[in-house]
Amino acid sequence: MTLALAPRRTVLADFVPGALVRDLTLVVAGAALTGLAAQVAVPIPGSPVPLTGQTFAALLVGASLGWQRGATSMLLYLIAGVAGVPWFQGGSSGVPVSLGYVVGFVFAGALVGFLAGRGGDRTPLRVVGTMALGNLAIYAVGVPWLMAMTGMGFAKALSVGVLPFLIGDALKIALAAGVLPAAWALVRRR
Repeated sequence: MTLALAPRRTVLADFVPGALVRDLTLVVAGAALTGLAAQVAVPIPGSPVPLTGQTFAALLVGASLGWQRGATSMLLYLIAGVAGVPWFQGGSSGVPVSLGYVVGFVFAGALVGFLAGRGGDRTPLRVVGTMALGNLAIYAVGVPWLMAMTGMGFAKALSVGVLPFLIGDALKIALAAGVLPAAWALVRRR
């Protein structure tokens, strides 16, 4: 009896040459991109959580790098930010009230990367589903964290930690639905 391994699934990062150096560089670059995107922050009145570009970056990193590199990149972003690298929203670091959403990025990076490795980033419709699930993973960690840090009840945490962000998330998902399939079209031409 022989054990047959499933064929290796590819993501966009697999087309960059040089395995170990490539992987380390991509993980650090993904974390840095997320930190840069976090500087695009718009305060939401009545919410301790700002609207930022980091969720978009975190999901793109997961989709582009695959589940292992995507999750590792978001874990690096999380650990470095807690340790003092000022790349959370507004150049902050440490343990902000919104840190649960950043913890959610690790799970979202893994989930979105896993789905992308199975074709979840190839067509606009698939990207919408993949990114929606990634956002749910972020909220699944971020909302309970927000409740624990602030003492808010579930309904209040939803009203200040989810509802104000749904339109922005929909726009980010629409943008990703255009960017990822277009990137695959470029790779296929090469």
